[in-house]
Amino acid sequence: MKKTLALASLLLATSVGIAPAFAQYPERPITMIVAYTAGGGTDIAARTLVPYIEKELGGATITVLNRPGAGGEIGFTALAQAKPDGYTIGFINTPNLLSIPISRQARYTLDSFAPIADIVYDPGAFSVRPDAGISNLEELVAYAKEHPGEVTYGTTGIGSDDHLAALRFERLTGVQLEHIPFSGNVDVRAAVLGGHIMMASMNISETIADSNEGTLVILGQMAEERWEGASEVPTFKEQGFDVIMGSDRGIAAPAGTPDDVQKALSDAVGRAIQNPEFQEAAKKQDLALSFLDSQAFRTHLEALDGTLKTLWEEEPWIKE
Repeated sequence: MKKTLALASLLLATSVGIAPAFAQYPERPITMIVAYTAGGGTDIAARTLVPYIEKELGGATITVLNRPGAGGEIGFTALAQAKPDGYTIGFINTPNLLSIPISRQARYTLDSFAPIADIVYDPGAFSVRPDAGISNLEELVAYAKEHPGEVTYGTTGIGSDDHLAALRFERLTGVQLEHIPFSGNVDVRAAVLGGHIMMASMNISETIADSNEGTLVILGQMAEERWEGASEVPTFKEQGFDVIMGSDRGIAAPAGTPDDVQKALSDAVGRAIQNPEFQEAAKKQDLALSFLDSQAFRTHLEALDGTLKTLWEEEPWIKE
């Protein structure tokens, strides 16, 4: 009798358009994996956006979990291997997400993820301390040619956009730079500010505050056009160096996450991005917003994956 009444109640709720409690998403807290250190550009983007996604998901709780290391591979692997139920999502970055499985054996591929939305496209940049005596790329090239191997530069890892950009710059100019990989942007920033490396190769949003404070000099940004947040910084192309490189920072879930959950997440992110309060918060955090919905983000990632595979075949960024 009790089973009959329970079934009747469920059918009645469905017939009048009331979703049964177990079908509501989310029912419990969500974990968002960030594959880089706290305080870096990806972490800042995630933590700035999270409260607005929570609001759009009806007051959900989203906990940011930093899983840095191996250029992002540790966090990306954790996301790929998580249960595809919508309760573990993550911020993903290009090109690291794609370049890692191209250049070495990894426990995930692009097909391991369900793209939800792209949030940021952040151009790369070279920056040095003011006492380096270098103010533009031409001066950097001249110094590097006079002091081969002495220009040490930090990145967030082998195969990152920062690293690929520096390799491209070396090939274009014939200079020799010394690469020092770190686990995250916070470490790169600390190293260049502390004088432990000569130059930082990191995204421009991650270095613009130091530039504004006068503690770093940005030599150029790797964008087709100047980012409005750093309109006074010339592009590499303006200075005669054809280097276009940057990082997408977006949200993904593990492959196999139910379509309705993916849609709920994508719609919530889309609404959160349009929130004027978030727009203002993003501006204060120097986030270079560039929204793509789930399908557009997937198409973008697939195209970039093909480009990186071709680049790897032509000139690998890891030498045997």
